[in-house]
Amino acid sequence: MQDPSPVSASASASSSSSAAQSRFFERMTGDEDSRICKDISEDACHQQSGNFMRHLLASLGTKLADELASARLVLPWLLGLIGAPIWMVGLLVPIREAGALLPQLLVAGFIRPLPQRKWVWAAGATLQALMALGLVILTLLAEGDSPSRHGLDGTLAGSLMLVLLVILSLGRGVASIATKDVLGKTIAKQRRGRLMGWSGSVAGAMTLIAGGSLMLMGQQPGQQVLAILMTIAALGWTLNAVCAALIQEDSGATGGGANAWDTVREGFSLLKHDAAFRNFNLARALLLSSALALPYIALLGQQQSGESLGGLGVLVVVSGLAGMVASPIWGKLADTSSRRVMRNAGAGAAACCAVAGSMMWWPDTLSNNVWSYALVYGALVVAHSGIRLGRKTYVVDLASADNRALYVALSNTLTGVLMLVLGLMIGGLAQWLGSEWLLLILAGVAACAALYAQRLPEVEDD
Repeated sequence: MQDPSPVSASASASSSSSAAQSRFFERMTGDEDSRICKDISEDACHQQSGNFMRHLLASLGTKLADELASARLVLPWLLGLIGAPIWMVGLLVPIREAGALLPQLLVAGFIRPLPQRKWVWAAGATLQALMALGLVILTLLAEGDSPSRHGLDGTLAGSLMLVLLVILSLGRGVASIATKDVLGKTIAKQRRGRLMGWSGSVAGAMTLIAGGSLMLMGQQPGQQVLAILMTIAALGWTLNAVCAALIQEDSGATGGGANAWDTVREGFSLLKHDAAFRNFNLARALLLSSALALPYIALLGQQQSGESLGGLGVLVVVSGLAGMVASPIWGKLADTSSRRVMRNAGAGAAACCAVAGSMMWWPDTLSNNVWSYALVYGALVVAHSGIRLGRKTYVVDLASADNRALYVALSNTLTGVLMLVLGLMIGGLAQWLGSEWLLLILAGVAACAALYAQRLPEVEDD
């Protein structure tokens, strides 16, 4: 009896792999038939199971990297260890968020003539990986707490770190707009939220392991340990770039030019004539309260633990655990009604901010314990995860294949401008009123966000 031909063996292996991918996809989404698709092409539907796996791994890489290079937790600790001036810490979150969001409207105009946008996604992820490696080098070269090392002084090292963070954030913006466009072309409606939910859960589990390792180090702060975290973050973005390049993407709509000014004018015309899109952006603006509140709750916790890696580990563990548990639940709910997810998560954020702000009146045994702030921080991470998943799913499902990139880019650009303006205002209020009173104000804003999200139309039923 003759052995099977190489072609026959290859075809059999390919068929087996495809069947395994289909079973995995159906298990992760709860669907009984992965061949039934909504609002994507027949070819994209055929490739959906394999693309789901690639999207999942890509999202795992970038979510893990975002946590380990977090501007809310890890980078402030790093600036403290290298002896950077304290004012630099206040620039981290605005740079991280606004730097990623502001260029996206221009990027949308650039990518519209491209039939395949996955290469733009891969390029943005690669840029982030390179900047993370730059952070590793700066961390190891910085003088830090040992002047005898004759390294870079804190001011110079911190300034260079902020420059790298600006470039990293720009890479994040480029990747973000292309990612959502590719997601809309390759994964069908009512499955996107679960994809983002599961990726957040897996990334949360891996972040939990990293935070647990930091807790075991107790009172042993070290630049080398944080350099290792930055290295892992670089590997996460590298995984994201590789998976993006491997996605099977059909050629999409290429209508419209790459002229930046035309793109800006078209974007603002959308705001004028599309009431649903305009109201979504107003709700999203109010929901920024959760992102702005997180660093201040972490700051209150840091005041109880100092700059040790043990205290950082507590917050990282809580953040990872919250993301691991909450993301799949929010993702499944978002596929049913992303509007309700934004509403409920906004209400949760309001409650968390109110609790954190009221801690100044709590007994000392609670208000002086880092775990009190860590638990509230974790609860706010759960709410913030719902806000992010809800608004991402909402804008992707609201748009069509022809204008999805523009919708996402315009919304993110507007949010970036608001983040810079509100970040400066919030910083001034915190300096004047204190973190606790600021959190009470943000609780009121989040409550208004929940009420406004309730007024949005449903988009998953279309």
